[in-house]
Amino acid sequence: MPFINIKTNAAVSADKEENIKSAMGQAITAIPGKSESWLMVGIEPEYKLWFKGTSDPAAMVQVSIYGTADRSAKNKLTGKISEIIGDELGISPSRIYVSYTDIPDWGWNGANF
Repeated sequence: MPFINIKTNAAVSADKEENIKSAMGQAITAIPGKSESWLMVGIEPEYKLWFKGTSDPAAMVQVSIYGTADRSAKNKLTGKISEIIGDELGISPSRIYVSYTDIPDWGWNGANF
């Protein structure tokens, strides 16, 4: 039950949204036991976002994971996320933050896991 939320001040076309969504579905497999079949992706384009005092293209990516994942898996996923955002939106990895939240309780279908 991972959720990847992407906030960026860049414009994102419908084609780019689809490409990013699909690529994130592959990237999430860097976390053992996670797959696209349970992945939710949010994309917030043209978000008011400043980094290092400028509004140059940037992104904040928040990854929520049911349970826990080890640091090496998260590091691998960060690399994949940075590559995807760079390839699709032209944003330098030096202007992308990725944060992780391990969540012990996750609700779905009217109950918690």
